[in-house]
Amino acid sequence: MEWVRTLNYAIDYIEEHLSENIVCDDIAQSAFYSSFHFQRTFSLLTGMTVSEYVRNRRLSLAAQDLLNSNSKVIDVALKYGYDTPESFTKAFQRFHGVVPSQAKKHGTELKSFNRLTLKIVLEGGSVMDYKIEKKDSFRVVTKTRKFTEENRTNGIPMFWQEYCAEGLHQQVCGMFGICLPGEPGCHEFVYGIGCEEKCVKQKPEGFITIDIPSYTWAIFKCVGHMPDAIQSMWKRIYSEWLPQSKYELIPGYDIELYTEGDTKSDDYVSEIWIPVKEK
Repeated sequence: MEWVRTLNYAIDYIEEHLSENIVCDDIAQSAFYSSFHFQRTFSLLTGMTVSEYVRNRRLSLAAQDLLNSNSKVIDVALKYGYDTPESFTKAFQRFHGVVPSQAKKHGTELKSFNRLTLKIVLEGGSVMDYKIEKKDSFRVVTKTRKFTEENRTNGIPMFWQEYCAEGLHQQVCGMFGICLPGEPGCHEFVYGIGCEEKCVKQKPEGFITIDIPSYTWAIFKCVGHMPDAIQSMWKRIYSEWLPQSKYELIPGYDIELYTEGDTKSDDYVSEIWIPVKEK
């Protein structure tokens, strides 16, 4: 499938440039993705961030270099992007459990982290409830914060907890969680909590207004307690629905819609909206 093929092109690019200064924008460009959506797709499909994959591959290869050659630790450190032997030693020991000098000794136990190859594996079918719906543009009032792919899984739920703990939900209800389009060359993205402008009497200080364009949306129903249900659905969208759908993602605003009710209940209902177009 084209989806899998382009991601494997990106992994090929990473492998060919592991001893060079790898920039995520260049990796994404090799797969014809925006940097933001490449990082999101990669982490959802693999369970790790791009930087984690690159770091693990480099440290795995560095151990092989130390074991099978007369290379100096400083030379191997520089080859795989570490500015100092100290930073390399710290990362190496965290990954392998031994310092680089010990890796030169035969019989030392080291860890191997192999190259990824992405495949679509068809398993038993399971139901995903979704609908395709065209919506006019609308405005939302949100409180925003910046995140990275590395800290989004824990950071966004913490943002929601702080939002409610500070009583902000009483001024602007948390109907939407909105992921704004990533800026080119930026490794952070903006996530906002809020609701439609028409539901807000007066915009509180520190909130911003966002214009959501008219899109055709793929809207997915999530059932289950937060944040597990919505995080699980994000992964299924990228690993199951998008690769085999007749629709493709439009780089734009992604929306999570939250209904009233107990977010810790197994019956709690939420939605994910992603802008799409036919392939």
